[in-house]
Amino acid sequence: MPKESGRKVVATNRKARHDYEILDTYEAGMVLMGTEVKSLREGRASLVDGFATFYNNELWLEAAYIPEYLNGSWTNHSARRRRKLLLHREQLEKIMRKTSESGFTIVPLQLYFLDGRAKVEIAVARGKREYDKRQTLREKQDNREALREMRAKNRGA
Repeated sequence: MPKESGRKVVATNRKARHDYEILDTYEAGMVLMGTEVKSLREGRASLVDGFATFYNNELWLEAAYIPEYLNGSWTNHSARRRRKLLLHREQLEKIMRKTSESGFTIVPLQLYFLDGRAKVEIAVARGKREYDKRQTLREKQDNREALREMRAKNRGA
C-alpha cells in the first residue's frame, strides 16, 4: 500500500481568524489513539471551541471535538479528551513566554494530515474587540468592492 503524500485538511477553525488577531503560527504533531485517527480519516472533527494550555511544561489541546469512531469497541476514545501536542522545546518556550503576557492565548486553526501524520496548526493570538472585528469586515468589504469595480472597468475597456 503506498504511503499517503500531501496535505489533507480535516477541520478548519474559521471563527478563530474572526475573533483573534493571529501573531505567530506553529505546526504541531498530536498524540492520538487509534480510534481518533480512524475518526479523523473519515473527515469528522471540530476545532471551534478548542484551545491549548500548558501543564507541566507540556502543551495540551483542550476541547477539540473528535467524535467517537462508529466501528470502535470498548477501546473507543472520549470525544473531547485532552490531547498532547508535540513541538520542539525552543518553540514551547517561545510560546510560553508569549502567552505569559496578558491578553494572549493559543488557538488551533487547522487540523490536517501531512504525509499520513495528524498535525494541528496552532497560533499565538490576541483577542479582538468588537470594533476591531467591525473594522476588519469593513476592510474586506471595501477591498471586494474595489476589485469588483476594477474588474468591471477592465471588461468595458
